[in-house]
Amino acid sequence: MSRIGYARVSSASQDLDIQIGKLTAAGCEVIRSETGSGASRDGRTELSTVLEFLRSGDELVVHRLDRLGRSTRDVLNLVHELDIRGASLRILEPDITTKGEMGRMVITVLGMVADMELKFIKDRQRAGIEMAKGKGIYKGRRKTVDDAEIQRCIASGLSKAQVARDLGVSRMTVYRAIQKSTST
Repeated sequence: MSRIGYARVSSASQDLDIQIGKLTAAGCEVIRSETGSGASRDGRTELSTVLEFLRSGDELVVHRLDRLGRSTRDVLNLVHELDIRGASLRILEPDITTKGEMGRMVITVLGMVADMELKFIKDRQRAGIEMAKGKGIYKGRRKTVDDAEIQRCIASGLSKAQVARDLGVSRMTVYRAIQKSTST
């Protein structure tokens, strides 16, 4: 039986050291880590790699369940995939494993809590942005391309789609820049 650890942080400003230390202390022979959102499995290549190499009797170990995922559906799908491979999941805090039925039930509940917590985070973020907009503090992301540059490209005969591709912006950004030039 191999113990394979998986550690994840959401942003580069966060630190993996605590998770890696806990996984090492738990006896993980291999530890894979990455930076990315836990809202879905998209783009989480290290998790995919771990899942490919798990064999019957192996144990996937995570520090906390929210490090594995914040979506109840994703967590339960992961547990199901582990079951199919004959592997199990161990969460270090609180100490839970899917080897028994009680562990599966607790993981389902914790997955629901992690899912709900993600919704709360998004709600707080949205409320903060709305409050900042109301005060005139938040005006959205800074522009990466000047409207005048977009207008020059359009005037030179390039299509809107080509301008968007060449400048690395959305077509909506191109349309807004054109609309500003016609309304002024």
